[in-house]
Amino acid sequence: MNKPLTSSGKLHLEQFRKLVHNATGIKLPVSKDLMIESRLRRRLVTLNMPDLDTYLGNLFSAPDALKAELPEIIDLMTTNKTDFFREQAHYRIVAERLVPEALNRAAPGQSVRYKVWSAASSTGAEAWSAAMVLAEYARKDPRLDWAIMGTDISRRVIDTARKAIYCSSELAPVPRQMRDAYLMSGRESVSERARIVPELRARVRFAELNLMDDHYDIDRGLDLIFLRNVLIYFEPEVQARVIRRISTHLRRHGYLIVGHSESMMVRQPGLLQVAPGVFRNDGGD
Repeated sequence: MNKPLTSSGKLHLEQFRKLVHNATGIKLPVSKDLMIESRLRRRLVTLNMPDLDTYLGNLFSAPDALKAELPEIIDLMTTNKTDFFREQAHYRIVAERLVPEALNRAAPGQSVRYKVWSAASSTGAEAWSAAMVLAEYARKDPRLDWAIMGTDISRRVIDTARKAIYCSSELAPVPRQMRDAYLMSGRESVSERARIVPELRARVRFAELNLMDDHYDIDRGLDLIFLRNVLIYFEPEVQARVIRRISTHLRRHGYLIVGHSESMMVRQPGLLQVAPGVFRNDGGD
């Protein structure tokens, strides 16, 4: 399985890099070839194939084989790094500024539907972290009626997000008060896994979505969109295209949150930066 690629295999690997770029927007330079080969060799074990030459040859010799294999390729080649309450300052801004703003626009006693999209949700940590923040706020102010949609290109991570079961090490960043309120431990006396409570699961949905698509089957008029730590994997023209499409799903004065290191990548007219990684839509609906 570790046999070096032949000349034809190297040509197929170049095709493979282009395939991943076209399907996901992720640029894989030649310097990433060892990483690509390492990840693909995991797939060889599953398929019981002798070497990468055979795998890549089969992949590009039959369109049906390529179509069937593409979801597996996407799972292998996409980075699914995610943590609960990653970049905590963003969650503080949501609780201390963004949600109060939305409630202040409503008439006294009027409930407010607050809709959030986690656009690169991976295994769900971001969406569930936001859910805990919104649920905590709703306990103080029951006018808040919230819902979250999480999407990702990877079928595997979406399945994990839907199950909403995480090990203790993954849940370590969750504040104690929220752990007590929103996590259910297993039946074992000392369980290493916990599940998000039904109260939150009823308000959060997950679906597969490719940010490279021309159209997103997502509600418009959203209050908040998370698009964190995904733009860094795209080339500038892809970044601009994705941000332009994403922003059309924000309501006027809705917010887009990107990763702290991604602020300079947001150059969309109408999006005004108000905090590190936080942009307000001052354009149209």
